[in-house]
Amino acid sequence: MLRKKQGFPEEKELVRCTVTKIHPHGVFVTIEEYGRSGMIHISEISPGRIRNIRDYVKEDKVIICSVLRVNKERGYIDLSLRRVSESQRRRKVDEIKQEQKAEKIIEQLAKEIKIDNKKLYDEIIQKVLEKYNTVYDAFEDVVVGNTELATLGIDKTYCKQLDVLVKQRIKPPIVSIKGKILVQSYEPNGVEVVKKALQKAKEAGKDAITIRYLGAGKFSFEIIADEYKEAETVLKDTTAAVEKSIAKTNSTIAVERFSKKN
Repeated sequence: MLRKKQGFPEEKELVRCTVTKIHPHGVFVTIEEYGRSGMIHISEISPGRIRNIRDYVKEDKVIICSVLRVNKERGYIDLSLRRVSESQRRRKVDEIKQEQKAEKIIEQLAKEIKIDNKKLYDEIIQKVLEKYNTVYDAFEDVVVGNTELATLGIDKTYCKQLDVLVKQRIKPPIVSIKGKILVQSYEPNGVEVVKKALQKAKEAGKDAITIRYLGAGKFSFEIIADEYKEAETVLKDTTAAVEKSIAKTNSTIAVERFSKKN
């Protein structure tokens, strides 16, 4: 993938890793999205006793891991393979495939307008990430008519060509609701209050909702379901779960819903 995220991953974030070295008691990997190294202790490879670590991982194998701990001062990132459920793994793999599809679309455009692919990708992503988490998210909204490429600030000289390529290559999801959640707590242990509230939201939404940390108590969310009614129920349940979690604390919640797709 062309895009490299800046800084460090968040705890519990799912990341795409490539195995680089295998030792008797741990595995070293490269975290592809961040271009950083991480380590998986043998106890985090798989539940139960492991007799041979190579029965589970091999050099150059691509795996999906969950971030356990991050030590920014030392640059250490501890990961877990066993704590990633099959549904989480599939979702992450789907996200990667989606972004790779977006990159392929830009690569095709670069060929058509005879410009360097990386330069064009960087130019587009700089504009898109002001409003979206990924390039694919933006392209998806274009397909369903929620936005236009020109309104995102993308160069108008190739907007029409890009629009055609996007609509040729991307099919809209069945139902998707996106938005932001702002949770603020004025308690002494406010950070823990917010973390607990968001964990309750994830539990309520189960596999239908994805929540990402944006910073300063802000979180983006996306709900994907087979039917609109089901997506609305998930949104209602997750909001209620957060409200219940912070009910007896000096905290507030605000939910901003900014798109829905059928």
